[in-house]
Amino acid sequence: MVSAAARKPLPEENAENAAAHTASRIRVEQVSHGFDTPAGRLEVLENVDLDVAPGEFVALLGPSGCGKSTLLRLVAGLEAASTGAVSQDGMPIARPDPSRIVVFQDPTLFPWRTVWDNVALGLQARGILKQEKGRVDAALRKVGLEGFAKAYPHQLSGGMAQRAALARALVNNPRLLILDEPLGKLDSLTRLEMQGELVSLWQKNGFSVLLVTHDVEEALFLAQRVVIFSPRPAKIITGIAIDRPYPRHRDDPVLTGLRHEVLNQLGLGKSW
Repeated sequence: MVSAAARKPLPEENAENAAAHTASRIRVEQVSHGFDTPAGRLEVLENVDLDVAPGEFVALLGPSGCGKSTLLRLVAGLEAASTGAVSQDGMPIARPDPSRIVVFQDPTLFPWRTVWDNVALGLQARGILKQEKGRVDAALRKVGLEGFAKAYPHQLSGGMAQRAALARALVNNPRLLILDEPLGKLDSLTRLEMQGELVSLWQKNGFSVLLVTHDVEEALFLAQRVVIFSPRPAKIITGIAIDRPYPRHRDDPVLTGLRHEVLNQLGLGKSW
């Protein structure tokens, strides 16, 4: 009989162990948040509890303006929660950090810099570009832009520009990738292609992912778990596990059933 200590790990156990070392656990505990406006206090989040396991892909769904993007900003360290706690691997999140990278809906590439120089920005800002420039080339290869290193943003299609933004994130070897509607402005065919690219990048790199999207099908196609929020001030209504293997197929009857369940939770069940 082989002891547990001597037993060779199964492939899925190796994957879990790798994720534990390369991906972050994020905890949001009893977080409420709001803003002072000329009309008074605007409460955006109310008593939100969320736990993202290392290597997990979680999608956030809810009505427009309910506070999902605000929650991403708190996790990114761009703002501090009014009340409650937000932590990464047990440490409070107090400021932005290269281990947590945000990719927004707009690629926000600097038009006067080449694709290579745009991707290199993070390393340059940290003063390590000279010794780590190989990471820029590696990041461009990961997103299929190695042949466009010397191109400028105006020479790229929408999908290519978003790939460049992803490469700029990946060059920092993030432990958490924060995605705020990153595919929202792409045409439908490019969006479908980029969804597959995101899954592939996540599987290859092992980081955790927190995604905000308004596209129910996109959330079900990409994520392992969907968290549904109420209207503002946002509370978590429910979380739905998506126990389907990758690559996923859009005509999967299980995903179709989950789509109806999500739409019901969002109050749109009678429309479908």
